[in-house]
Amino acid sequence: MIVGLLINGVAYAAIFIIVALVIYRFAGEFASRSFLVLFLFFAAGLYIVFASRAGEGILWSVGEVVGVAIFGGMALLGLGGSLWWIVAGWALHPLWDVGLHYVAPGRSFAPESYTIACLGFALLVAAYIAISYGVGELLKSRRRRVA
Repeated sequence: MIVGLLINGVAYAAIFIIVALVIYRFAGEFASRSFLVLFLFFAAGLYIVFASRAGEGILWSVGEVVGVAIFGGMALLGLGGSLWWIVAGWALHPLWDVGLHYVAPGRSFAPESYTIACLGFALLVAAYIAISYGVGELLKSRRRRVA
């Protein structure tokens, strides 16, 4: 079951990456970054919904809001600054998914189908951003040396 959920996450990430590439191609870098940032907020914010639906207390909901602030804050730093902040937000988000919501007490309300799928999704999205950004930076530096 876990392998199937990971595969689902990777499949959804592939679709997400295609959408991100299309946005980048037709709307530009800022729109693409905005898309990546918005969905990192969304991925972290779903845990607030899960906690409130399960009737968890205010303390747990505040903790989830802190998670959104951490990952969303990292993403916002990457919106106007280094894209590596967005990479870091997506790459670290699985620690929140698995560490707090699969292994720890958050398991009582967070669906396994989300926490495990999100692991594969977030890591593939982080890898896509890191590779595409890294290759872009490498190409820019080569063009500067040639010119």
